[in-house]
Amino acid sequence: MTWHTGRLCGVDLETTGVDLESDRIVTACVVQCGGGQPTESATWLADPGIEISEAAAAVHGITTDRARTDGRLAADVVAEVVEAVTAAARGGLPVIVMNAVFDLTLLDREARRHGVQPLADAVGGELTVVDPRVLDKHLDQFRRGSRKLEDLARHYRVEHGGAHRADADALAACRIVWRMGQTFPDLSRVPLDQLHQLQMQWAREQAEALAGYFRRTPGKEHQADSVRSDWPLIPHQRNTTA
Repeated sequence: MTWHTGRLCGVDLETTGVDLESDRIVTACVVQCGGGQPTESATWLADPGIEISEAAAAVHGITTDRARTDGRLAADVVAEVVEAVTAAARGGLPVIVMNAVFDLTLLDREARRHGVQPLADAVGGELTVVDPRVLDKHLDQFRRGSRKLEDLARHYRVEHGGAHRADADALAACRIVWRMGQTFPDLSRVPLDQLHQLQMQWAREQAEALAGYFRRTPGKEHQADSVRSDWPLIPHQRNTTA
């Protein structure tokens, strides 16, 4: 059995915005699927404690009022999401996260904000991440067009139950990775720990290529300095000021 035909753990977050250091989780899903077992999905709605930007609400459909009315305490949600992902990782499951550097970095910052042991600290070397965005950009470098989750779902002929719903996105990411394993047999034969390391290299190469593009493009030169090559998350920088 190759890893893509075994049990997979998909993770997706919808948030108050796109600032990794200050925005918060609104909805989350951790799903386990495949491996000849029934799909099991856990979902959360949090009261993030801050306003949900209009732009973010337009994407995922959760307003500040709804989150305050129906959402649970953010600290409880964050702790439970980290616990669910930690259990899957310790059980040897690959953690499937589309654009992992966003979701896993934001989850890391939320954990630190609420006094929860961060995933990277809890799991350490047991954490193996599979990011369909990084894989697709490496495996099909010259394909034109967008590479958002819904685009990958369409390209790999995967059913997607609704973009920007955490539960649908998490399951779609797993299905896309499964389809990639079917499409690229050599990928499915790479051991997970090695694949994790390869994705770190590929993500770095992709970031360097993007930064180079910005530097060569008039009017976009300033964007090159903001491109980060970290993967699967941006390390936390401790504040050393008094």
